Amino acid sequence: MLSQQDLQQIAQKGITQEQIENQLNEFITGFPFLKLETAAGIGHGIIAPNAEKRKQYEAIWKAYKAEGKKIVKFVPASGAASRMFKNMFAFVDADYTIPTTDFEKDYFASIEKFAFYEALDAVCQKNEGKDIKSLIADGNYKAVAANMLRTEGLNYGQLPKGLLLFHKYADGARTPMEEHLVEGALYAASNGEAHVHFTVSHEHMALFKSKVTEKADSYAKKYGIQYDITFSEQKPSTDTIAANPDNTPFRNDDGSLLFRPGGHGALIENLNEIDGDIIFIKNIDNVVPDRLKPEIVEWKQVIAGILVSLQKQAFEYLRILDGNPTDEQVGQIAKFVEEELCIDAKGNKVDVDYLRKKLNRPMRVCGVVKNVGEPGGGPFLTYNQDGTVSPQILESSQIDTKNKEYMKMFSNGTHFNPVDLVCAVKDYQGKPFNLPDFVDKTTGFISSKSKAGKELKALELPGLWNGAMSDWSTIFVEVPLGTFNPVKTVNDLLREQHQ
Repeated sequence: MLSQQDLQQIAQKGITQEQIENQLNEFITGFPFLKLETAAGIGHGIIAPNAEKRKQYEAIWKAYKAEGKKIVKFVPASGAASRMFKNMFAFVDADYTIPTTDFEKDYFASIEKFAFYEALDAVCQKNEGKDIKSLIADGNYKAVAANMLRTEGLNYGQLPKGLLLFHKYADGARTPMEEHLVEGALYAASNGEAHVHFTVSHEHMALFKSKVTEKADSYAKKYGIQYDITFSEQKPSTDTIAANPDNTPFRNDDGSLLFRPGGHGALIENLNEIDGDIIFIKNIDNVVPDRLKPEIVEWKQVIAGILVSLQKQAFEYLRILDGNPTDEQVGQIAKFVEEELCIDAKGNKVDVDYLRKKLNRPMRVCGVVKNVGEPGGGPFLTYNQDGTVSPQILESSQIDTKNKEYMKMFSNGTHFNPVDLVCAVKDYQGKPFNLPDFVDKTTGFISSKSKAGKELKALELPGLWNGAMSDWSTIFVEVPLGTFNPVKTVNDLLREQHQ
């Protein structure tokens, strides 16, 4: 099936022949659905700390930072913004010339509210010889939209989300990348330094670096810190082979194999290379202006405080297990694993080996918000490979849609995951865990795509906060809806939270 030329192409990407054969086999066999116990809820997998507890956790986090630990803010930022502008691309290509859909009408009615308005106005004057107001008065709406999207204008149709102007300030508009630098200074700085890591696509690396060089010093001065800003790209070795509908390898017109990025789950490799004691993870587009940041900062410190307090307890128990623990101590540790980490042993024997296995692994606290119908994964209590049940974040693709009981759980779930994570990635002896060891490889999924008009099947690796962190200790904490403000379409920037 694979020629010598194919094998050379595979080797160049740093992928083994065995990996490719496994992937092609996965197209044939598919992935098993997960076995669910129930959707997580308050008091059943999700904790909701009261005001007094929140103050305690904030204090714990501040004390931890004062110990000089290395804290990193990890921001997946490789996504292009093209999907944000799907409606406006459609308008530019439409056979009508004036705004017709509600989306188009909203965009033009509120155009001055966008943070990029002044920049767009300038390129319209340069390229069209008229400002936005004049173009609209002339009925030339398409020129305005085209100048926002196309290369000769702002190029927003091709740029990464992280480099678009999102929010207006008296001293100029800010990109999401800048908002993450500000957040890093506010809750993730220790020793007078904020470590921020962006994963970006190869084509946008130079743009990101240039923007950071231009902006970072002013924020460092403003917040009295130093920045350590680093970047990485998704590794070619995490790309997956594409298949035809009959599960044979899909080939490009020149006969070469087609590889596709393996989804955000590939970033577990990038995360594994980060040297940090505690790592915050948050999506590039989930940012707010400064006036709304106090709530963000408070809750980031709360979930981080919960993480380091649970980690401290787990470390103490692991040291006890290394000695000669009494039955009473084993019982106390088992209670912590079951009640605080929400791990149900089911049929497993709860002995020293079991407890050590459940405690000596990466730990994450995930903020979850009340379900208001936004798309995204949900918090569940799920069966693991060893038969235990523990908290997991699931996507709809991991659930058997033919199972009515599971679909009811998914649709009636009270909470969902806005990708608000804080992670502890070192063991009780201070050594970093090898994170790929904790991935559940059976939690990938297959999606239908096309290339040059031909159908293909694409293989997604276990998602970064789904299967890639499957064998971590996971704690869910209810956080306010105000901490979740994603920008999926350009008109989301007109929401009050982004003004």
